[in-house]
Amino acid sequence: MRAALQSLIGQDKLDIVDDMEAVGPGPGRVRVRIRATGLCHSDLSAMSGVLPQPAPFVPGHEGSGVIDEVGDGVTGLEPGDRVLICWLPPCGRCPACRRGQGHLCLESLANAGTPNFRRAGGDVFGFAGTGTFAEEVVVDAKCAVPIPDDVPFDIAALIGCGVTTGLGAAVNTAKVEAGSSVAVIGCGGVGISVVQGARLQGAAQIVAVDPVESRRGAALRFGATEAVAPDALDDARRRITAGEGFDYVFEVVGRSTTARTAYTMTRRGGTVCVVGAGAMDDTFGIDMFSLFFDEKKILPSMYGGGDVLRSYERTIALWRAGRVDLAGLITHRVPLSGINDALDQMRTGVALRTCIEL
Repeated sequence: MRAALQSLIGQDKLDIVDDMEAVGPGPGRVRVRIRATGLCHSDLSAMSGVLPQPAPFVPGHEGSGVIDEVGDGVTGLEPGDRVLICWLPPCGRCPACRRGQGHLCLESLANAGTPNFRRAGGDVFGFAGTGTFAEEVVVDAKCAVPIPDDVPFDIAALIGCGVTTGLGAAVNTAKVEAGSSVAVIGCGGVGISVVQGARLQGAAQIVAVDPVESRRGAALRFGATEAVAPDALDDARRRITAGEGFDYVFEVVGRSTTARTAYTMTRRGGTVCVVGAGAMDDTFGIDMFSLFFDEKKILPSMYGGGDVLRSYERTIALWRAGRVDLAGLITHRVPLSGINDALDQMRTGVALRTCIEL
């Protein structure tokens, strides 16, 4: 089958190959024919080595499709079912899951160390245990989450990661209060979803911060009350909060420099919510007096910070009600052969979300 392959970490172009084979399905696993997949910045981070991922691998972790085959022991799924791919499904048994924190399940991450594909040169991994930049993928049955018939495949793919992460950061992790002031640093697909989540929660002011003008314009369409370049954020803080700082600041970039900005722009007693996935060697420090005296809460948000399966259901309900715009997040559509142009568009900030249609 056809797939996009990253042979070595650090390469900025993917090879489109026609000799890939999905391994399996095997007991407890299912084969999914991918119909749509989203290009997420985390894929770029895995390609560059910012996020740990063994190579060679097939990128992609945000997808949807139709089940072609089920392995022994799989219940509740059958060929023909429409599903989205959950790259971090809760196992339901580990301590994190028993505490109600399935988004922190480490058992599921073990799948990332098992090859999902093979070709003549040997085994090939799937990013985050999935690898949706391929015509087919074999995953653990828990990764295949059934979706209603009225949810298009492109919408379902976005729900599988970016939208769930962004909405959840505002709703589950930060729990934005009505009437509050919010700043969102980084307005790609996830950042725009944070903007929509803050609007849903009733924030009075939502300032979108991004160096790319088109993304600032998009943020306004999705509910931001103001959009500024990074060098204008401090002025917005003075105008909107009388210099005190925002009640909530979301960092959706994944860098210590923007995390520092988020901390500085947050009022005393406010909340800094870190959504961006950064590198292990990029550290962020705060002096102990400020940490104590300013009482700013620092809340990392992993995959939306809540029950991902419940978050999927909530997002679909909000989408049906017209409360969130998911189709508008898709600014580009390409076939798998156009993936490298799509990567360049994401690097330059032109695209919010690119849908790869298979």
